[in-house]
Amino acid sequence: MADPITNADVWLVVPVFNEGQVIREVAAKARETFPNIVCVDDGSSDDSAEEIKAAGVHLVRHPVNLGQGAAIQTGVEYARKQPGARFFVTFDADGQHQVDDVSAMVARLRTEPVDIIVGTRFAEGRSESVPLLRRMALRTIVFLSPRTRRLGLSDAHNGLRVFNKKVADDLDLLMSGMSHASEFIALIDHHKWRVAEQPVTILYTEYSRAKGQSLINGVNIVADGLFHTRMRK
Repeated sequence: MADPITNADVWLVVPVFNEGQVIREVAAKARETFPNIVCVDDGSSDDSAEEIKAAGVHLVRHPVNLGQGAAIQTGVEYARKQPGARFFVTFDADGQHQVDDVSAMVARLRTEPVDIIVGTRFAEGRSESVPLLRRMALRTIVFLSPRTRRLGLSDAHNGLRVFNKKVADDLDLLMSGMSHASEFIALIDHHKWRVAEQPVTILYTEYSRAKGQSLINGVNIVADGLFHTRMRK
């Protein structure tokens, strides 16, 4: 069995789309704690692939942009085939997620009777750091999703998740876009995976705000969540 101190049994899965400005630094920093990282370049038109290679991590490429859900599925399929892989992390490419949070979540997964731990921005007074439009959209998704509330989850669209091999082996995301987050919740419910939440810190930098915090993005999150809820009830 792998030494938990080295995290040799942990794989970070990082979906990447046009993140050439930051992905080398994000991946290299995460690699200091977690040596096994696979970045899925989802049809980027910039130098993301070259920057990923420069960071010294594994690279898988989609020839065209298929969406974040598809990139995560590809990355998990790659990681779960690796010898000794026991724990898996979905980790954003833009620098929003914190390695210390991942370490805490992995430590819990090693010792607690749970299959998957989902990060939450809405615990311990951390929600104030979330941009207002994004906060409203995320709260709306939870309000409109009885399944999410039943599972006791407060942040369905948090991209930071840590899960075990059981979840990885059964994971089969069909929704390629942002609605994969709602699909993750549906799969937790369907497979009866034991789930818990972990308070996490999301770093909203000028770069990440420019890429994904617009009003249209917030509306799309709600629309995707509603569409997925109607499709998979």
